[in-house]
Amino acid sequence: MTMSSPLPSLDPHTLLVFLLQVGLLLLIALGLGRLAVRLGLPALVGELLTGVILGPSLLGTLAPGAFTWVLPADADQMHLLDAVGQLGVLLLVGVTGVQLDAAMLRRRGATGVKVSLGGLLLPLGLGIGAGFLVPAALLTETTDRPTFALFLGVAMCVTAIPVIAKTLSDMGLLHRDIGQLTLGAGMVDDAVGWFLLSVVSAAATTGVRAGAVTFSLVSLIGFLIAAFVVGRPLVRWAMRRAGRAADGGPRITTAVVIILLGAAATHAMGMEALFGAFVAGILIGQARQEEEPGRSLWSDLTPLRTVVLSVLAPIFLATAGLRMDLTALADPKVLLAAIALLAIAVAGKFVGAYIGARASRLSHWEGIALGAGMNARGVVEVVVATTGLRLGVLSVATYTVIVLIAVVTSVMGPPILRRAMARVQQSEAEAERERVLAGVAS
Repeated sequence: MTMSSPLPSLDPHTLLVFLLQVGLLLLIALGLGRLAVRLGLPALVGELLTGVILGPSLLGTLAPGAFTWVLPADADQMHLLDAVGQLGVLLLVGVTGVQLDAAMLRRRGATGVKVSLGGLLLPLGLGIGAGFLVPAALLTETTDRPTFALFLGVAMCVTAIPVIAKTLSDMGLLHRDIGQLTLGAGMVDDAVGWFLLSVVSAAATTGVRAGAVTFSLVSLIGFLIAAFVVGRPLVRWAMRRAGRAADGGPRITTAVVIILLGAAATHAMGMEALFGAFVAGILIGQARQEEEPGRSLWSDLTPLRTVVLSVLAPIFLATAGLRMDLTALADPKVLLAAIALLAIAVAGKFVGAYIGARASRLSHWEGIALGAGMNARGVVEVVVATTGLRLGVLSVATYTVIVLIAVVTSVMGPPILRRAMARVQQSEAEAERERVLAGVAS
């Protein structure tokens, strides 16, 4: 009888480096996050800067020897760190979906649609126009101008649900209507953004084919129908069964499994895993809202939220910062292009969301708050930029510019959001939602 050989175990040195990396990232993220809070910024700002400091932008330039010690040039080593970061971002997005008030979004659906369309179409159009105007030196030799322009438009129109979620959570705004509308509109923008990204990816490889575009659209619609028709009762049943245990452990485990399965489903369908995790979180949240009075599902999930926001999310944000290389901005052409594209990105998203808010008869300050929230691109734009670099649509210089836009827009939003929301009075419905999210029975 032939015995299969045992799976090789993880190399001890690889494990040691991984443990040191995670410990170092968490330690610095905690320190910089607390510093950011003292300066009136959300912890998100400091956690993003962790990767910038330890990455090629600073440590790699000032102390290359120390940089290679922190981040060895070993793909397998980085894959371990990336895996933890991916788990963190998926659970972060899922936890955010749990806190989405679907009933409020249904009541204000027209507002969400107007905000999402405004925040999508204007930056998409401006990005495509800018793609035809940037210097040829920023294009690769194999990329045609229309494909590059369309890709740049997609990069401009996306919204980072993970960054928005972390920002709103840090600032205590998830229970506010503006926070809920920002998440809902951002979800729509990202769903359209991932669909457009699949079209651009096809154009960069085999050309745009009607069959590929139709398949992507059908997959997206089919997943949403299956999730809310079949998945919703299954999630409700699973969470109720898990809730029979004396402790909250089974319910937390069940929620994590549902989120990861949702992410796996959309990933297997060729869509972004983040979208599936977010939809799964919404289903869990709806199960919470259907619980009998006096019981709060969210109170049982508080330990999960704490671990995700305090441990996994900072690791994810720090690893996102590690990919940046600001030394590329030493080239004047790259620097000028970065400034111009940053201005276009900020103006397009902010103005588009503001127009959508005002068209829905929201106040001036509510429109500014929505514009500031929707303007954050964060890791979603980093993912888009990485895809463009892998496909050869973006040069290294253009990739750096797009990643810089992602970071700057994520950092500039919180101060504007805080100032605007200070002028928007909290309603009784928002106060009730805050009590529910905190696990306090009404």
